[in-house]
Amino acid sequence: MSLEASRHEDPLARTDDRESLESILGDHAIGWEEHVNAQGVVIRPDEVQSALRALRDEGGFDHLSAVTAQEYADRYESIYHLSKYDDRTQEVSVVVPTTKEEPVSQSADAVYRTADWHEREAYDLVGIEYEDHPDLRRILLPETWQGHPLGLDYDQDKPQLVSLSEHANPIAEHHHDEEGETMFLNIGPHHPATHGVLHLKTVLDGETVVDVDPDIGYLHRCEEQMCQQGTYRHQIMPYPDRWDYVSAGLINEWSYARAIEDMADIEVPEYAQVIRTMGAELCRIAAHLISIGAFALDVVGDFTVTFQYAWQDREDVLNILEDLTGQRMMFNYFRLGGVVWDLPEPREDFFESIRTFLDSFEGSVDEYHDLLTNNEIFQRRCIGTGHLDAETAKSYGVTGPVARGSGIDYDLRRDDPYGYYEELDWDVAVQDEGDNYARMLVRMQELEESAKIVDQCVDILEDWDEDDREIQSNVPRTLKPDADAEVYRAVEGAKGELGIYIRSDGSDKPARFKIRSPCFSNLQVLGEAANGEYVADLIATLGSIDVILGEVDR
Repeated sequence: MSLEASRHEDPLARTDDRESLESILGDHAIGWEEHVNAQGVVIRPDEVQSALRALRDEGGFDHLSAVTAQEYADRYESIYHLSKYDDRTQEVSVVVPTTKEEPVSQSADAVYRTADWHEREAYDLVGIEYEDHPDLRRILLPETWQGHPLGLDYDQDKPQLVSLSEHANPIAEHHHDEEGETMFLNIGPHHPATHGVLHLKTVLDGETVVDVDPDIGYLHRCEEQMCQQGTYRHQIMPYPDRWDYVSAGLINEWSYARAIEDMADIEVPEYAQVIRTMGAELCRIAAHLISIGAFALDVVGDFTVTFQYAWQDREDVLNILEDLTGQRMMFNYFRLGGVVWDLPEPREDFFESIRTFLDSFEGSVDEYHDLLTNNEIFQRRCIGTGHLDAETAKSYGVTGPVARGSGIDYDLRRDDPYGYYEELDWDVAVQDEGDNYARMLVRMQELEESAKIVDQCVDILEDWDEDDREIQSNVPRTLKPDADAEVYRAVEGAKGELGIYIRSDGSDKPARFKIRSPCFSNLQVLGEAANGEYVADLIATLGSIDVILGEVDR
C-alpha cells in the first residue's frame, strides 16, 4: 500500500482516552458517556469555549467535524464531534446539555470558525440559542418561520406564511451614495455560475469584493427528518443518493452504511468491500468530471470542448454504473452488510467495458491538462486567486479537494480506513498553493488515482473464487440497535468528509439522524477566499470549491 506510510510512522500521542481527557479538561468535565466511535465528555453550557480551546490547544483536536443538536424529554443537547487532521482515528464527542426552560449554550465560534453555520442550523431546526455567536439567525428556513422543525412540540401541520415585506426587498429603489463606490450585488439564486439555487449577497467596492454572505436553504428538503421516519434496514438507504446527486450516489450510500454497520456490529464480506470500493471510485470520477467541466465553463466559458468532453467521459462512467446497479443516478445499490446483487453477467463483458474506459481515460486526462492546466487564460484566472491558507481551512472544518489544495494532507480513505482501500496501491493528491488552480489540480490528480483503484479492483474481482463470492452478510430483517447508542462515522466523499450521526432509541428507526455535509462546511469559507478580489474571481472561487446545493441544504 503506497499511502505515504511514513506519515504515520510517528503518530500524535493519543489523547482521546478518558484518562488523557480528564487531564486536559479537569473540572470542565461533569460527566462521561460511551459512544460507539468515541469517548463522550459532558461539559457545562457556559464553559464551551474554554473546554474546546483546551481540547484544541492541549489535546490536538483541531478539526470540528460537525455539530449535532437534539431535544430530549428533559433537556436540549449539542454535540461537538472533534477529531484531528493529523490522526483521524482520534475522536471525542463533547456533549453540552441545557435545560428545557433555558436552552442557551455558549457558542464555539471563537474556537472553531466552522461552528458559525453549524450552530445557526442547530438554532434554526432545534431551537438552541448560542451566546456570543457572531450572527445567530436562521440559515435554512426563512426568518419568518414559526417554531423549530426538530423540536418535540413542533406542529408539522401548521401553515407557514413567508411574507416578502418581512425582508429587505432586493428590487427596492436603489440608493446611490455620491461619496462612495460601494454596491450591493445579488448573485443568484437562479444562475448557472452559482452551481444550483445559491444566493450570494455580495458587497462590492468598485469591482472588489468586500463581503460575501451565502444565502442557502432554497433546496432544503428535510432529508434528516425523512431518515428519522424510515427504518434502518430498508427505508433509509434510498435517500443518500439525493444528497450529492451529481453521480456521487454510492459514496453517499456508504456514509450511511458505515455508520449503522458500526452501530449494529455488522460485518461486510471482503468480496462486497471490493465491489463497494470499485463503485465508489467510479462515482468519484464521474463527480470530478462534472466539477472540472463546470469549472472550465465558469472561468473560460469553455462549453463546447472541455465541458462536453467531461460530460461524455461521465456518460461512459454512468454506463458502467448503470450496468452494475440498474440505475443511472439514484443507484440504491448498497445494502447493510454488503450490496444488493453481484456483478452483471457475463462478467467478462462487464470487466471489458471498464478496461475499455480506463484505457481511453488516460488520454482524456492528458487532454484536460492540455485544455486547462496549460491554458494561459485559465492560468491567469486561477493562479493566485481564491487563496485559502491551511490554518484558515482547518478552522472552518474544510475537507476534501479544497483542504488538500491548501496543503492539508487529510483523506479518510487512508486516515480512517474502510472498505478495501487499505489493501490497494494509490496516493493522496495534495497541493500546497491554496488557490483556485491548486484545487483544480488536486481533482485532476484524483481522477488518475481513482482510475488506478478501479483498475486494481477489476484485477481482484476477475480472480475471485466463484464459490466465495459473498455479496451480503446475514442481517436481521428488523434491525433494532441498543437504546441510546450513539455513533458518528464518515467516508471520503467526492467533496470531502461526509459524516452521519445516529442516535438509537431501541426501535427500528433512528431517534436522531444528522448529515455532516462537506459542501456545507466548505461553502462557509467562500468569503475568506474571495474577499479583496474581483467579482470575476469570486465566481472562479465558488467553482473551485465545488458545492452541490442538494448536499448543502439537505
